[in-house]
Amino acid sequence: MNALLTFRKCFGAASAAVLLLLSAAVAAATGSAALDLPQIGEPADNMLSPLQEKDLGKRVMAELYRDGYALEDPELSDYLNNIGYQLAAASATQPPQLTFFVVQDPRINAFALPGGFIGVNAGLLLVADNESELAGVMGHELAHVTQRHIARAAEDTQVGTIATWLAVIAAIIAGSSNPDVVMGALAIGQSINYQRQVSYTRSHEQEADRIGIQTMAAAGFDPNGMASFFGKLQQQTRLYGNRLPEILLTHPLSTNRIAEAAARASEMPAHKHLDSIEFSLMRSRARVFSAEVPGETLDYFAGQVSGGRDTPENRYGLALAQQEHNDYSKAADTLQPLLSRYPRQANIQLLNAELLAQTGKRDQSLQAYEAVLKQFPRYAPAILAYAEALMNAGHPETARQYLISHDQGQGTQMLTYRLLAQAARESNNIAESAYQMSTYFFLRGDAGSALAQLDAALRLPNLTPQDRSRLMAKRKEVRDSLPSNYRPV
Repeated sequence: MNALLTFRKCFGAASAAVLLLLSAAVAAATGSAALDLPQIGEPADNMLSPLQEKDLGKRVMAELYRDGYALEDPELSDYLNNIGYQLAAASATQPPQLTFFVVQDPRINAFALPGGFIGVNAGLLLVADNESELAGVMGHELAHVTQRHIARAAEDTQVGTIATWLAVIAAIIAGSSNPDVVMGALAIGQSINYQRQVSYTRSHEQEADRIGIQTMAAAGFDPNGMASFFGKLQQQTRLYGNRLPEILLTHPLSTNRIAEAAARASEMPAHKHLDSIEFSLMRSRARVFSAEVPGETLDYFAGQVSGGRDTPENRYGLALAQQEHNDYSKAADTLQPLLSRYPRQANIQLLNAELLAQTGKRDQSLQAYEAVLKQFPRYAPAILAYAEALMNAGHPETARQYLISHDQGQGTQMLTYRLLAQAARESNNIAESAYQMSTYFFLRGDAGSALAQLDAALRLPNLTPQDRSRLMAKRKEVRDSLPSNYRPV
């Protein structure tokens, strides 16, 4: 089994248990048995401040990026962030800065990390029948963030320092390559009263359900989406017996919980949400990019289309799967019927632009990108794809200027810095390339690689005073974020 699959299986279970494990481990480490839910309004940041939460989340995200667990697809990221920020705008509690990301895992799961990082497994997109079901899960996870459930666990268990929390998360991450470490970390909590811990978790889940349904309804989604998704999970539980979906490991489901979600939804104003075509297309992208066995999506979508289910979702998925197998001409033929049917659908038109370039029609490809951007000038995936196409066409400086002059959407900024670094390198501006690449690494939580880029650039001969000053300022920013005893590897 390859390293990514091992990481998926071990970290998937571990990340699903983050909230339970952290509170249990810290309780045992500090000898605390007080697990009563704190009153709303108590200062949760007495023990874990928002800044510390952000630090925890960044450290976990750095590991996810390093091991290829986060799926860095601009179109999926943009879609998920749009849904997430639509929910955040309707939230009664102002959330911190949020980052929604797709996890390259075909199993059903979603989780909230400290600091506003919310992960959604690709598998959850495949199981959700509509956007309201997806929004129901995301609204639930958003409530974990806005209600600061991890910080409240820290407050309740009287955690003295952030170091204890970091040690537990480090154990979870270490378990990605050693399942025994995860089991050992879980065993830390055995000395506490298990039933009280489960009750405490249920309190958080009930609160997240209630607030999540209110938020999704206020955002214009069907409030029944959460209950219908719960019902689907219950069916899967009956079908697979003890092999529970990942999301149920720390989101325990019961008949009462489903009934309560349905009752809360019935109290909300009735709203029939109309799904966008983008939802179905993103399901196809998630299926293709999370596949564990090469070729399985090609067979799946080919079977769907040939079996009489020639929907936009399946035809787009087939073209995407053919592209992934480098069969660009066949992919272009497969996509062709959708181009005239959906001339204003950005994802379909972007795939066409990519395929034009991959079949040697570079000028037509650039024109296709420009047509998409004329319709959607602020669509970040199109901006990034056009810049990359310009570089591939031998125009790196044009690409760099284009990226600098266009703001990026949520969830895609990091890729902008990587492309800026590539454009500068292809223009032979090595100092600028190192600066942009260091920013890319720093945003991913990899301060060590960021410092390596900057130190290498500062050794370049003939640096201008402006370049040296800029590199030194960035180096100070990165170095100041690290512990004083940090030593490069």
